[in-house]
Amino acid sequence: MKNAPAKPTFIDLFCGCGGFSLGMKNAEFECLAALDFNKEAVQVFKANFPEVKQALEKDLTKFMPEDLEALIGTKHVDVIVGGPPCQGFSQARQVDGANHGPRMVEDARRHLYQRFLAFVAHFQPKVFVMENVLGIRSASGGDYFTRVQAEGRKLGYRVVPREEDATKLGVPLNRKRQLFIGIRLDVPGYLAGELMPAPRAANHVGVTLGEAIMDLPVLDAGGGAQEMEYDLERRAVYVEGNRYHYIHRILQVSSAKKLTAHVSRPHSKRDLGDFAKLKEGENCKNAHLLRGVEFDFPYSKKSFKDRYTRQHRNRPCSTIVAHLSKDGLMFIHPTQLRSLTPREAARVQTFPDWFQFPVPRTHQFRVIGNAVPPLVGEAVGHAVANLLHSAESLRAGSTKNILPFRRSRSKMRLPENGVQALEMLAALASKTRHELRKLDDGDFLSGWHALLYLYPGLHPDGALDHGNDEELVQVTDRAGMDFSRRYTRSGWPVALELIGREAWRRYDANSISDDDFYCVEAQRAGMLLNESAQGNSIVCRIAI
Repeated sequence: MKNAPAKPTFIDLFCGCGGFSLGMKNAEFECLAALDFNKEAVQVFKANFPEVKQALEKDLTKFMPEDLEALIGTKHVDVIVGGPPCQGFSQARQVDGANHGPRMVEDARRHLYQRFLAFVAHFQPKVFVMENVLGIRSASGGDYFTRVQAEGRKLGYRVVPREEDATKLGVPLNRKRQLFIGIRLDVPGYLAGELMPAPRAANHVGVTLGEAIMDLPVLDAGGGAQEMEYDLERRAVYVEGNRYHYIHRILQVSSAKKLTAHVSRPHSKRDLGDFAKLKEGENCKNAHLLRGVEFDFPYSKKSFKDRYTRQHRNRPCSTIVAHLSKDGLMFIHPTQLRSLTPREAARVQTFPDWFQFPVPRTHQFRVIGNAVPPLVGEAVGHAVANLLHSAESLRAGSTKNILPFRRSRSKMRLPENGVQALEMLAALASKTRHELRKLDDGDFLSGWHALLYLYPGLHPDGALDHGNDEELVQVTDRAGMDFSRRYTRSGWPVALELIGREAWRRYDANSISDDDFYCVEAQRAGMLLNESAQGNSIVCRIAI
């Protein structure tokens, strides 16, 4: 028998308890190393990934990439993933000016993305994926949002930001996160459009909190145990014998011998009384303002704070956060007088029931709240695997664009050489917005494909959000146009902005296909031209 092909490899930086790693593992990647400075997070990681020999408790501001290379014995890594601490960008701290606005407080955690990129610079993976909160878009006027993209691009990657909604990936959670995806410039292809859910989660998009937790044993506040039996009769009521149910397909309950971490924190008599006044899906502010409910906890009548929230079983859960370790008052069970247990929070984050949390309850909540949902990591993993497979096919000589297109009626018109591409692009770049709109699709696409041919390092998805800052780059031949002014955030030449916006207008109107908008054939042809030119041609010099 032939040996099975080696799995693509990855490193998980700022790994936490392993949500991203579990997703990548489920997408058939092999983890070479995982690093985090939090002792309890690494303890949980080791308990669940015994095959990962280098699960390390390390401060990445001090631990160097060269040190990691020595430990894993290789510099070849296919993918680096990770989520640098996001509290420095969180919008939850927006109200006091700590993270946003003119009173923004200096926070060293905002610079940890640079440590992530230091490992990217050293290992030069084919792809990197950095995860953070949406607040990074607006923190410091969008400065950090721009920096991640610009600094990643200088390392030799085409970088595109992508906002992902966890509920669309099969997670019973209202959670939107910011991804930065970098693809090494010698790897053809695009990660285009929204992520698709992992194959096993495709039928669970729109899953609710109730589907994830209502089969678990009923608890009073302060009840439960670190290890206990499942309530199989209750499970039968909620699952109704459906072996494809969420708790079987995603939470893998059959692989767990015992139910663990289903322990409710105690609550005061006052809090329990206030819990009982809330309807499902209601918070105390709405209950007071809309129904006139009076609560026992002290509050100002002028600024009634949103202190309690009862979750709704028929909706996704509120975003699970590390603050759940403090009191849990924003995560009241839909039908029981208590807050969610660590196991319920883990289920909401899509951790399977066999996943263990052998640390005290406060740390359980914290590592669960800080984790990337495994189903999100799995969706990322499948998308990256498809990209790498496509890139290998293109390198092997295939010109078939195997991205998951929703429309395929290609009007592809590739330039025959670099000189023709320059002429085609210059002709398009000289037109006004009105003149661009008057062109038929075929003539417009000739110039658009020339753009992708000459600038294979650009990503079509970066054609709309350029930010405000510009920079100058050295350009040997402008072909009659000024291509030296680039947007710092997107890397797009300022002179090509109108072309990018017109391409998006036509794409959104369905007048050009996925094949033509994300034209990997044009990109790959340009990459081959640059490779053969080895920096000596006009085309190569202006395309960088």
